[in-house]
Amino acid sequence: MTYLPLTRAKLTAAALLCATLIGLSACGPSESNFPGQPTGKGPNNPTGEERESIFGEDGLTLFGGAAEEDSTGGSGIGVNSFLWRASLDTISFMPLASADPFGGVIITDWYQDPKAQGERFKVTVYILDKRLRADGVKVAVFRQERSGPGGEWVDAQVGGATSLQIENAILVRARQLRINTIEATEQK
Repeated sequence: MTYLPLTRAKLTAAALLCATLIGLSACGPSESNFPGQPTGKGPNNPTGEERESIFGEDGLTLFGGAAEEDSTGGSGIGVNSFLWRASLDTISFMPLASADPFGGVIITDWYQDPKAQGERFKVTVYILDKRLRADGVKVAVFRQERSGPGGEWVDAQVGGATSLQIENAILVRARQLRINTIEATEQK
């Protein structure tokens, strides 16, 4: 005759003992150097060679990071912060569809000027550099017109100078922001 509660107690004690032994075996010596410096070796880097980070040489800086800001206008985003802010300021009248500060891409939604019914525009701004340079920004403008009695939107030609004018407006605003920042730091 078996006594059931005693068997359950023995099983529970055995399970607890096994769990304790397994837990304690994990506390034994290991080849890990925690909390020391990482070796760099791992499943994605078996050789341990140093690789370049996707965030660049200085890494990712959020909310200001270091006390001093470098002269290129970097502030933790992947592109020049002056070009980024100037781009947002310049196309602020258009609704934003997406903005990626790490990739440097700003995409607007379609915008229809109330004065020019029957046509709408969409703009994509690419910021290509971390430095404030004239070739550091590229703008693509898309235009559509309403056609026929159905009112369908059809792609239309955009004037060749339109993209260049927006790029120049962004560069002028970026220079203004840079000058304002320099003047503000000199006054401190």
